[in-house]
Amino acid sequence: DAIGAIDGTHIPAMVTEKNAPNHRNRHGIISQNVLAACSFDIEFIYVLSGWEGSAHDSKILSDALTRKNGLKVLQ
Repeated sequence: DAIGAIDGTHIPAMVTEKNAPNHRNRHGIISQNVLAACSFDIEFIYVLSGWEGSAHDSKILSDALTRKNGLKVLQ
């Protein structure tokens, strides 16, 4: 069973030259990595933005699951 879908996407970003290397994704584009979860009713139920484009999806998901008021996964 599933309650919806979760995925990440890259949003183009403008950052300082100093921060550019951390925000450069694997395609060489400066971006922020955004994690979003939606229900089967196609409603966003959680969004976490602001991660550097170079951040790995597993690190972002781990942060979403452990932060206060983070993503809740039903057992």
